[in-house]
Amino acid sequence: MTATPVAERMPAIYLSHGAPPLADDPLWPGQLAAWSAGLPRPKAVLMVSAHWEEAPLALGATETVPLVYDFWGFPEHYYRVRYAAPGAPELAETVRKMLRGPGSPVQDIPDRGLDHGAYVPLVEMFPAADIPVLQISMPTLDPRRLMEIGRKLAPLRDEGVLIVGSGFFTHNLAALRQGGIPGWSAEFDDWGNRALAAADVDALLDFEHTSPAGRLAHPRTEHFAPLFVTLGAAQDELDGARSVIDGFWMGLAKRSVQYG
Repeated sequence: MTATPVAERMPAIYLSHGAPPLADDPLWPGQLAAWSAGLPRPKAVLMVSAHWEEAPLALGATETVPLVYDFWGFPEHYYRVRYAAPGAPELAETVRKMLRGPGSPVQDIPDRGLDHGAYVPLVEMFPAADIPVLQISMPTLDPRRLMEIGRKLAPLRDEGVLIVGSGFFTHNLAALRQGGIPGWSAEFDDWGNRALAAADVDALLDFEHTSPAGRLAHPRTEHFAPLFVTLGAAQDELDGARSVIDGFWMGLAKRSVQYG
């Protein structure tokens, strides 16, 4: 009798996902590709993107997985990008059981596909589109509640599931008009890097008050919020944060981190 191989434990990651023009950057696509090349091959990807807020928590498409071109005013070729990843119905059923409970309903939105916060980085990291992908919504922007969702999902890592929080480490498009790297973006990135390295979870949870320029770096917090799902999924590895990608893109910090 042949034993069933045990899935390799996957890291939990938070990445800055950029925008559709990320694909044209001379550096960033290669950084994402090198990152994925160093990861164990996932059995599936569970994606939490800044661009899907839905309450109660929702599961997206699990059979045919379409793309959501949730951006406006870009050149036509960005709307022609395809990423035909397989659905992950078995993962979806497991996630339902993990997250559904009294006061915590889970809904299905079977025609909701991958938004650009999901597919833009996946195109660079897993271009063959041969790994099943499930996207779930953020039902709240409250850091503690998101961290608890991550904790509940953490056992999936032992089943070979790559848990991805996808946002942008700083995100204030309205304040980028001066060009270059704004002071608020650099200051927040430096603070965040140090807080992650020190596993200062309390400071991160209260980042709007504990960080320099927090309200400028994130006037609305949806792009930082997926980090807390990642932190929850990392659980007892929070002192092992590794910044895999850093630097800036159009003035925004593209810091991306890995646990495990």
